[in-house]
Amino acid sequence: MASVDHKNEHPVAAYGYASRDSSGHLSPFHFSRRATGETDVAFNITYCGICHSDLHFIKNEWGNATYPAVPGHELVGIVTEVGSKVTKYKVGDRVGVGCFVQSCRSCTNCADNLESYCPRHTLTFGSINLDGTMTYGGYSNFMVCDEHFIIRIPDNLPFDGAAPLLCAGITVYSPLKYYGLDKPGMHVGVVGLGGLGHMAVKFAKAMGLRVTVISTSPHKKAEAMEHLGADDFLVSRDTEQMQGVMGTMDGIIDTVSATHAIVPLLALLKTNGKVVLVGAPAKPLELPAFPVIMGRKLVGGSASGGIKETQEMMDFAAKHNITADIEVIPIDYVNTAMERLLKSDVKYRFVIDIANTLKP
Repeated sequence: MASVDHKNEHPVAAYGYASRDSSGHLSPFHFSRRATGETDVAFNITYCGICHSDLHFIKNEWGNATYPAVPGHELVGIVTEVGSKVTKYKVGDRVGVGCFVQSCRSCTNCADNLESYCPRHTLTFGSINLDGTMTYGGYSNFMVCDEHFIIRIPDNLPFDGAAPLLCAGITVYSPLKYYGLDKPGMHVGVVGLGGLGHMAVKFAKAMGLRVTVISTSPHKKAEAMEHLGADDFLVSRDTEQMQGVMGTMDGIIDTVSATHAIVPLLALLKTNGKVVLVGAPAKPLELPAFPVIMGRKLVGGSASGGIKETQEMMDFAAKHNITADIEVIPIDYVNTAMERLLKSDVKYRFVIDIANTLKP
């Protein structure tokens, strides 16, 4: 697709950074957002986290990209305007938006506060909005969103460290809660120590769990135990280490998006234990029946949570002073950040300083 700015479908001028094709290169982009409707909240974006899915999308690695694409679904900021029927927010409030900005509001999932599983939900970027226009994400100066899909950011959480909670945080908090892996004294494994994994360790420890990090990288042991507070560390390639803890874990949160073996993880579980996938490897995982049957074990999955649960997660984070470990970058560093993200060269989440570095 040619590198031309998209036509204005809306009345309010906006600007950000967009990719124009599958090279994934991001550059300045002028576009427009809708006027603030009756139930809408408009806010100036102060920070936006960089999620690995941003990288997948702008490079069209999932085959569903639309261009120009303004990525970003971990955005926080300060309310500048509210619609006449808005009841939850006022100008000056600290707010954020996560992975989606609309859902059908009428299906069973929506009725159960599971908007993230609504078959017709609208993603924060690269999706078709109710009015037929494209959604643009948080690598931009401001956002307009229906108040139902806005998350309140508690006053004691710094904006920059709170931004990644809107995706990385809720993506690990939700399965811990849903699969009953949140009871004090339980033993939970966390596979992978990246953006999702380090958040899983923090939430699990705050819930009172015994946490073992499972990684292919021995050099991450000190970081996992001394900085993040994990109780144990397993090198997954070390057969002796793995055998030494067989049958000891109530559950495992698997955050790895690279192709890897599931069967060795099943062996770590107690009877009735659960491996929950939140990472999304591109190739199918091998899952023989016998290791699942013997031990009545479960392999499950989980996406991000609904709005109610995301707010619950944010409030839990505020109570326990949980934020992401981040590297704050200016917007003009974003392409270098994407290259580094591809090499897992970040501890643990890039966050763009939108307010101070994005200028028209």
